Amino acid sequence: MMFNLGYVRPEEVPGIPRLPKEPAAIVFAPLADAPVPPSVVIFAVKNSAAMLLSEASLRAGASSPLPLLGRPSCMALPAALAHGTVSTLGCIGNRVYTNLSADELYIVVPGAKLEAVSDALGIISTANATLEEFARGRQAALSTV
Repeated sequence: MMFNLGYVRPEEVPGIPRLPKEPAAIVFAPLADAPVPPSVVIFAVKNSAAMLLSEASLRAGASSPLPLLGRPSCMALPAALAHGTVSTLGCIGNRVYTNLSADELYIVVPGAKLEAVSDALGIISTANATLEEFARGRQAALSTV
């Protein structure tokens, strides 16, 4: 159907990231309830949180050189495993099945890098709060000149 609609062209298929082999099992659970360490962690976030996670991933050395991914959004999982943290806009099928809102996107972090990204997120969040306060003060000062 995707080919017939022109949504995906056959020549695009080889460029879609895939797992090197079919997994024996897949576990999908909230992080706190996961019975095994995660291979990847999927965050559904608004743009401001995506910025913080992306900056933290970069600081942690866990970011990917891949561009923002489009469709299919499921390619973000093997892409994160192979390349590091990725961002994906969420394709229409995913948005329908998961109720991802129009102002959200996904950040997918490799499970092995989650702790480093989490540690970096504390530093990045604090820095961003301080920088925001500075910029707001400067904006006010500049607007009165």
